[in-house]
Amino acid sequence: MRKIIYWVHTSIDGHIDGPNGEFDWPVMGEELSAYSETLSDRCDTFLYGGGVWKGMVAFWPNAESMSDHPHVLKFAPLWRDTPKIVVSRTLKETDWATQVIGDDLAEQVTELKRQDGKDLLLTGGRPLFVPRDERLGLGLAESRTCDSQVVVMRYDRV
Repeated sequence: MRKIIYWVHTSIDGHIDGPNGEFDWPVMGEELSAYSETLSDRCDTFLYGGGVWKGMVAFWPNAESMSDHPHVLKFAPLWRDTPKIVVSRTLKETDWATQVIGDDLAEQVTELKRQDGKDLLLTGGRPLFVPRDERLGLGLAESRTCDSQVVVMRYDRV
């Protein structure tokens, strides 16, 4: 069964974006870019929520015209070529998305996981941690520093 890999940049105090929705603070150095690329290599489908999708579709289709950063130049063609699924109750269709899921989320995502293929990469999402009644059951599987300024922590379900 395919796995969902959740990949998100978050500040130490749990914020994904700035007070005005800006996402200009993550530093994509060589090591973090390489880590991101290994995640993308494990996956054949990208998943997004509606809010993150708006930011992705505003940048990645023409990213090379807005940035010459090595990560952007390498990831932009991959982003355009990879199937993308958007989870949104308000968005019905959109350019660049292969599919929009608005109803029966648990059932449809379970079906995606059952399909043949590589893993699914879920990028971003708000809020990072939703209050829950039950324990999530995560164990730290890996921790490392990238580019002397970013810490990557990978958790697996225990």
